Amino acid sequence: MTRSLRSTAAYTLCITALTFSASLIAPATASAATGTITGLSGKCLDVAGASSANGTAVQLYDCNGTAAQQWTVGTDGTVRALGKCLDVTGNSAADGAKLQLWDCVGGANQRWTASGGSLVSALSGKCADVTGNTAANSTPVQIWSCTGAANQKWTVPAAGGTGGGGGGGTAAPMAVAPYLYNGWGSPPNPTTVMNATGVKWFTLAFVLSNGYCNPQWDGGRSLTGGVDQQTINTVRSNGGDVIPSFGGYSGNKLESSCNSAGELAGAYQKVISAYGLKAIDIDIEADAYSNPTVQQRTVDALKTVKANNPGLKVYVTIGTNTNGPDTSLINRAANSGLSVDSWTIMPFDFGGAGQNMGNLTISAAEGLKNALKNAYRYSDDQAYRGMGISSMNGITDNNETVTVNDFRTILGYAQQHHLARLTFWSVNRDRPCTSGVADSCSGVGQGDWDYTRVFAQYTG
Repeated sequence: MTRSLRSTAAYTLCITALTFSASLIAPATASAATGTITGLSGKCLDVAGASSANGTAVQLYDCNGTAAQQWTVGTDGTVRALGKCLDVTGNSAADGAKLQLWDCVGGANQRWTASGGSLVSALSGKCADVTGNTAANSTPVQIWSCTGAANQKWTVPAAGGTGGGGGGGTAAPMAVAPYLYNGWGSPPNPTTVMNATGVKWFTLAFVLSNGYCNPQWDGGRSLTGGVDQQTINTVRSNGGDVIPSFGGYSGNKLESSCNSAGELAGAYQKVISAYGLKAIDIDIEADAYSNPTVQQRTVDALKTVKANNPGLKVYVTIGTNTNGPDTSLINRAANSGLSVDSWTIMPFDFGGAGQNMGNLTISAAEGLKNALKNAYRYSDDQAYRGMGISSMNGITDNNETVTVNDFRTILGYAQQHHLARLTFWSVNRDRPCTSGVADSCSGVGQGDWDYTRVFAQYTG
């Protein structure tokens, strides 16, 4: 696919960073979540004194909304607050061993599983337990043989519960993030689209290399101070956020310009840190991405980014045929231990007019589901919740017509299976044309933002 209308997204590989494995806290999904962990008498798991020092006690305390009570349930099995891990003191498996905060080192005493309402240590199989079954403030939390008692019951943040994606049946504002591109097509004011449709998130395209390994918008606009920064500020001031998209079809790709996985991870991190991001989108569609070395570099870099940014979502968007995508990158990622929040396909540019694009999209999506099951040994439900669809509104590069009704078909499929991502290229084109198909219109009879309004109904 050349996707001239999309300029860089016919084989988008939006890699969303969150691992899935049998050791995860939320084994039914492929995403992390941040929020409070509540236990006995509705009180919160709390870091004493809000201190991030190694050895700080973890306790029960009245919920107060502070950072000391915000825990990120990671896809690597960790539970983190204030940048450090929930840890069993002394790497002990004994009843009564206290919980503390400690630098994340990857040990079994820092891995946890939410099971049956309990928080179970991977080291001992014992449960996080409120000492003495008392709900008094500052009561320390320990591990103890699991009994099913109230002092061992915890409500853990649901994966995807703080912003959509990754399933869970909750509202999914992050999952619906149509592409917005400042490079052409009379970009719409995001405030106009947000007010008209209710959409709060946008996938902002595209971050490229300036010739070596330095990320810039379209490889030439600085990360801060320009039109892209202004767009981000506008979206955030209206209660939304953005997902920068790396890559695309044209221009110099960071993934091939950077010489190592470490350099590439550093380039990704520069953008993540510049904007304090909650998600990134890796858009891989140019020939350079077919190179096995570039693929492995990308996978390894994303593993590093994921480890260094707990809770960050990573989307991977790839091209597809009507029976599903090429599986080489998915298999490479699975074999390397990289799982992502959403493997997202672009089901269009199949070739030829007159096709039912809604039905073909579902066929391609079922192929993706089977690919994820085979690569990651997922169940059907796990695969659905770890995948997405990135369609194209209106007339595609290959003269197919994706109608508003096709979007309704895709929406119904996504709702039924709780997909992690539902997006399209692009909001720039979600307007009627005055003369022919262009970068700023769809080429079909429609009102402004009709396609966006359909996907805005998605609830995850």
